Amino acid sequence: MKYIVCLKQVPETEGVRINPETGTLMREGVKSIINPYDLYALEAALKAKEHYGGQIVVISMGPPQAEEALREAISYGADEAILLSDRTFAGADTLATSYTLAQAIKKIGNYDIIFCGKQAIDGDTAQVGPELAQRLNLPYATYVHKIGIKDNFLLVERNLDDGFQTLQLSLPALLTIVKEIGEPRVPSIRGKMRAKKVQIPVWTAQDIDAKAEKLGLSGSPTRVVKIFSPPSRGEKEIFTGKVDECVKKLYDKLENVLG
Repeated sequence: MKYIVCLKQVPETEGVRINPETGTLMREGVKSIINPYDLYALEAALKAKEHYGGQIVVISMGPPQAEEALREAISYGADEAILLSDRTFAGADTLATSYTLAQAIKKIGNYDIIFCGKQAIDGDTAQVGPELAQRLNLPYATYVHKIGIKDNFLLVERNLDDGFQTLQLSLPALLTIVKEIGEPRVPSIRGKMRAKKVQIPVWTAQDIDAKAEKLGLSGSPTRVVKIFSPPSRGEKEIFTGKVDECVKKLYDKLENVLG
């Protein structure tokens, strides 16, 4: 079995600030981390490897610093890592990102399951996983919290708003994972030592035979024009005291405002 895990390095949300003049994220001095949902995807792959054997290949598209995230994934237990890094990848939306990842995965080949986090915390689109499955012509399931493999089929349970759904998928397939899969494990000392020494290849657009017009800004039909913090909606008032007293204060306040 071969498992491919797609990871993204994102800015830690607590440190994110917005430039009031340009409306863009200020990343200088902000710590970068592995997208938390991608850690659940990695945990799902590690559990699959423990139960069914196989090899885990982790890939990430990003600047050279994204190598840090890949080394961290190695410390958790991944076997190999590949960094997709090229100036032409910059500014990619979900469509261009899924194209780049698909080209890399085609080059890797002979895979059984692709694991993605349900979404990235810096974009929250939850689009890359399904788009990637469509590009590779794979069956897929989103919001998966339980996985089993039997007779070359995947048996999965996925979250719904009002319960869960059980699906059977033929292999190879793609899954997007939610946190209910289980808490990510703690990297071992041996894993950390190995992560420092492992060689991580860097693939460019040429290495994955990608078409320039489908990459980065050129291949992105959507653009983020501006990012801004919502303006304050006015003065705030906090009522203190017992519940009955607070309810009375709130009622009187609303009565005065609404007439």
